[in-house]
Amino acid sequence: MHIRKSPSWQLSEAEATPETVFLNRRQIMAGGLAAGAIAASSGLNISKAFAQEGRAALAADRNESFELDRGLTPEDVNLNYNNFYEFGSHKEIASAAQALDPRPWKITIDGMVEKPIKMDVDELMAKMTLEERLYRHRCVEAWSMTVPWIGFPLRKLVEMAAPTSGAKFVRMETFNDPDVARGIKTQPWYPWPYVEGVTMAEAQNDLSFLVVGAYGKVVANQMGAPLRLALPWKYGFKSIKSIVRFTFADERPVSFWEQLQAREYGFWANVNPEVPHPRWSQATERVLHTGDRVPTQLFNGYAEQVAGLYEGMDDLGDALYR
Repeated sequence: MHIRKSPSWQLSEAEATPETVFLNRRQIMAGGLAAGAIAASSGLNISKAFAQEGRAALAADRNESFELDRGLTPEDVNLNYNNFYEFGSHKEIASAAQALDPRPWKITIDGMVEKPIKMDVDELMAKMTLEERLYRHRCVEAWSMTVPWIGFPLRKLVEMAAPTSGAKFVRMETFNDPDVARGIKTQPWYPWPYVEGVTMAEAQNDLSFLVVGAYGKVVANQMGAPLRLALPWKYGFKSIKSIVRFTFADERPVSFWEQLQAREYGFWANVNPEVPHPRWSQATERVLHTGDRVPTQLFNGYAEQVAGLYEGMDDLGDALYR
């Protein structure tokens, strides 16, 4: 069945369970987070206290074009099951990630653009119209979740950047501070900083979404604060977190995991049940909050929106993944 179209924090009495009850927007505002909501919606700096101690409310209208075929993953599950190798090579990094200070946060846009840009994340947010989208998220480890992201299409940043005609790719880079992220310091064999990339066509597809919030609040540190990418038709490692740089280039970037093991983590990384990973079958996935094992869909169910991006590839099955 399709999920309710009302905001994710407003559940009917029948839907409300101990795992799925969220504060509604009025309760959040009455609870003393109004200042954070006003700051976020107006593009002003969100105070560190709001960002780290309770997460400021973040108002955004839901885009009804994006529906789910399953219920939302409860917020507490999403906040406590995260891949973020900068903070450790396991899922329980939520506590360690609180060392990250997401305000102030400078973002650089450079490379093949008319004029390089450097701005604070709140300044960027002020230039964009924020919306909420319900997306599926599929990890290459064969588990999945659903998230009510808040953000804006990546194509809006591309338009602002004004890339030159020769730009073919967008390279993205995560922060790289071993004094903040202990995983960087204790795992020096990884090719820090975390890098990912997409083609210009992928970047301008409407599904490509830059995230600044989730569950009606600014996005949590462990989920990629203050700015991350959501590419719902690709495996999760492509959805880079805590972005500090966007570089437009004419050469394809080599991503973090591709540098480590290209056979397991290729550039395209599109969800494909027909192409097995060397360690995890991709035919099915485990829905994280229910434990149900369900069939995996090509492009994670988003084929209608993205299949045209890959027409003409010689070996459809392999190329879609690799």
